[in-house]
Amino acid sequence: MINKKIKQKLFYEMLRIRLIEEAISLRYKNGQMRCPVHLSIGQEAASVGIANNLEFNSRAFSNHRCHSHYLSMGGSLKKMLCEIHGKSGGTSNGRGGSMHLADPSKGLVASIPIVSSSIPLAVGTSLSDKINNKKNVSVAFFGDASVEEGIFHESLNFASLQNLPVIFVCENNLYSVYSHLNLRQPKRDFKKLAEAHKVKFLKANGNNVEEVYKISKKAVNYCKKNGPVMFYMETYRFLEHCGPNEDDHLGYRKKGELKKWLKKCPIKIYTRKLKRENIITDEKIKNLKNKIMKEIDKNFTIALKNRLPKSREANKYVYA
Repeated sequence: MINKKIKQKLFYEMLRIRLIEEAISLRYKNGQMRCPVHLSIGQEAASVGIANNLEFNSRAFSNHRCHSHYLSMGGSLKKMLCEIHGKSGGTSNGRGGSMHLADPSKGLVASIPIVSSSIPLAVGTSLSDKINNKKNVSVAFFGDASVEEGIFHESLNFASLQNLPVIFVCENNLYSVYSHLNLRQPKRDFKKLAEAHKVKFLKANGNNVEEVYKISKKAVNYCKKNGPVMFYMETYRFLEHCGPNEDDHLGYRKKGELKKWLKKCPIKIYTRKLKRENIITDEKIKNLKNKIMKEIDKNFTIALKNRLPKSREANKYVYA
């Protein structure tokens, strides 16, 4: 059973991510955000459900759609908005932008926009933990297109051989940019991909935050004791692949598909559930939204006022 306090936390975090990304979408047209943005609107349950089972010493690696992962792990909204605006004070002091959020103090070691590139990094940290006898868990977040890359199979194979404490989290939103899964992969059960490498497979409805929370808890517990896990979820992005707008008019989605998934909105579903359980009310939701919007407005103001990096600082964070 999930207690009332956890349910309220799951709801609040999903709502907060949604409102933050809607604000980014709305303000993007002002031309002050200095990078492309890949929004997670519609996919909030996947990140929130998992992050609430990760311990402080877990290390996660994300991809181009990383806002929700970072915020779910307790990331700083101030740092994130400064980064998106290319300002000092950002997660990478304005050098990385939306697709490169990284804050090891919050457990998000790196976000890598190149498809599948987060996967071997998580395998590497899990190997390090095994060598050093640390009981940590590493997590790789990736999309459905990543399973088409060789490094996905190499990573699962190596993790299985070495019995590493790593969780491979696949968020299947059906599309790689504009190409549906059916155009890119043979019809098959994703479970077979894990089983081919003798990796434990767990599955959850990616739009049901409580189910994600429960199954990810199993994934973490199994991983600590027994080795690698592939945790698979089906979910859906509501906006365009890259950018702040709706794009259903482009015709790459089947007619009525978006409408069907909008009815499965993780926040709407959870709102109805928690109302039935008398855990939230319309008044509480209104108060939460007001609180979150004040936080959003405050941090956008900070990001806009913050300074751009100076040219003399160009080499400051260069590794070599």
